[in-house]
Amino acid sequence: MAIHVIDDKCIGCKLCQKACPFDAIDMDGKLAVINEKCTVCKVCIAKCPVDAIFADEKDEDASGGIDFSAYKDVWVYAEQRKGKLMNVALELIGEGRRLAREISDDAKVWAVLIGDKVEQLSQECFEYGADGVYIVEDGLLGQYTTDGYTKVFTDTINEYKPEIVLFGATHIGRDLAPRVAARLNTGLTADCTRLDIKVSSYIDYANNNTTLDTSDLDPASDERGLKQTRPAFGGNLMATIVTPRTRPQMATVRPGVMTKCEHAAGATGEVIKVAPVISAEDIRIEVLDVVKSAKELVSLTDAEIICSGGRGLGDPSGFELIKQFADKVGGVVGSSRAAVDAGWIDHSHQVGQTGTTVKPKIYFACGISGAIQHLAGMQTSDIIVAINKDPDAPIFEVADFGIVGDLYKVIPEIIAEWDKADDMYDATQH
Repeated sequence: MAIHVIDDKCIGCKLCQKACPFDAIDMDGKLAVINEKCTVCKVCIAKCPVDAIFADEKDEDASGGIDFSAYKDVWVYAEQRKGKLMNVALELIGEGRRLAREISDDAKVWAVLIGDKVEQLSQECFEYGADGVYIVEDGLLGQYTTDGYTKVFTDTINEYKPEIVLFGATHIGRDLAPRVAARLNTGLTADCTRLDIKVSSYIDYANNNTTLDTSDLDPASDERGLKQTRPAFGGNLMATIVTPRTRPQMATVRPGVMTKCEHAAGATGEVIKVAPVISAEDIRIEVLDVVKSAKELVSLTDAEIICSGGRGLGDPSGFELIKQFADKVGGVVGSSRAAVDAGWIDHSHQVGQTGTTVKPKIYFACGISGAIQHLAGMQTSDIIVAINKDPDAPIFEVADFGIVGDLYKVIPEIIAEWDKADDMYDATQH
């Protein structure tokens, strides 16, 4: 589909140009001309007072005229903050490597580093599985801005044409990914929990089917698509989404869902330095200062042990016991949404579908019933220990170890036993 202007009807009123949100209309004298920025949003059609603009509605193939063969490889936005890579970037490099190997033997996973003086981070990307790294550096990119990062990332994608682009579902990833997708006029699936490559006839499928039934797909076809699975309807079902008409295929993935590659010290790969075309005029926001919250910063995604409390604590003072428990076992404090909604603890501690997705070695669920939204954020933990007075609580269905009892009696006993174990260990060292 494309937008066209009927020259004989155009009166040069410029109403369409003023209405276009993408600066996709130029004026050639008194005639409106559609440029390459057009996303076929059709705003101009509605604004034209003389019906001089129309959309070509003729049938196209499912690819929309896109040459899919020009797109290759898997890209991962290697998000960094103050020169430190985010864990989710390393997790996605590992996932991207797996997807690339499923696409073909010669497909690669590339990390994309954007910022100022970030080249030194490429080594860490290689050591966690990246085949190559694109480095986009400029002084104007030292501080994250939506405008600046969107422009240089979009330009880089247009130049090198990746088949798949993955972002971490962080605050920055959730801001950047949809802006890039909109500029590229492609789809984006948010908060994915699983990614797979399906070799299938998506073009024939998209033309002839209205509901998703992958059994209809032809496994012998050479068309490849990314199956993007995410929770839907409050986590009550899982939706699998494909992008058969556009490229690249884009998704955001929550931190803690995917697994890092095994660290390979000294690994190397290809480096491509991209010279960004960017000026101060491209950035509409000036960052004057960065003020961190005065509240205690919580790093749930990096924690190996998490002690979470829920409504079963009874009141906010219960988190004092949870904090004591977490300090004893070397963990951090988490919470259910119910405790956050009750105002007992800050949202930064929330684990679950609307909070943080975590994957610690040990997850203690204290007074948490186990709503499906909470389970979606912690059920991949290596070991889950549930403490609850209700023996029928759903949390016990996913727990590796369950303790039925009053958490105000159980947790102090665990702390006491932990102290005994520490004393015994100290004695053996002497």
